[in-house]
Amino acid sequence: MPTKRDPNKPRGRMTGYAYFVQTCREEHKRKHPNEQVVFAEFSRKCAKRWKAKEKQTFIDMAEKDRLRYEKEMKEYAIAGGETKKKKKKKDPNAPKRPQSAFFLFCADRRALLKGENPGWTVGEIAKALGKKWAVATPETKKKYADQGEIEKSKYVKEMAKYRAQQESSNHGDAKRQKIEKPAASSSASSSESESEPESD
Repeated sequence: MPTKRDPNKPRGRMTGYAYFVQTCREEHKRKHPNEQVVFAEFSRKCAKRWKAKEKQTFIDMAEKDRLRYEKEMKEYAIAGGETKKKKKKKDPNAPKRPQSAFFLFCADRRALLKGENPGWTVGEIAKALGKKWAVATPETKKKYADQGEIEKSKYVKEMAKYRAQQESSNHGDAKRQKIEKPAASSSASSSESESEPESD
């Protein structure tokens, strides 16, 4: 008898190629809604298109999904079908991770696209942005790649500063504990000597 899947378990991660095939399938459905798809033939066509197509869009989507999957799997543990690990609280003072060229491109265009298409879902907007990125000029992509490098450099510097502050704070706490411990011992010794009876 097959094991019943735990509904709390994170869904599996998707590869860049899987995202590409999913996009091709939806595109085919829109163009040929009544046509029956022969999976083997459809897969061969997808493979040929994948070799010739701009792949970075789908690779970026897969990388984001990989990070999502790894994060969720770390938090996931089964205890009677329930997740027992609590989500780790993120330090609000920690520097924000830099965004890739693709996500910077999306951030610039998302609001405009949403305004032009108010009825679209988040998924539809994401697909449209992916298509726009796929046909963007090399100059446009370079512009966002350069922005990404600037963000990355800034993040590395801020992260080094943040870690130094954390280490300094931890070191200070440890030092205070060392000072307080002997003081407490000295106080205890003094109390003991005061409570001893006087000898005749």
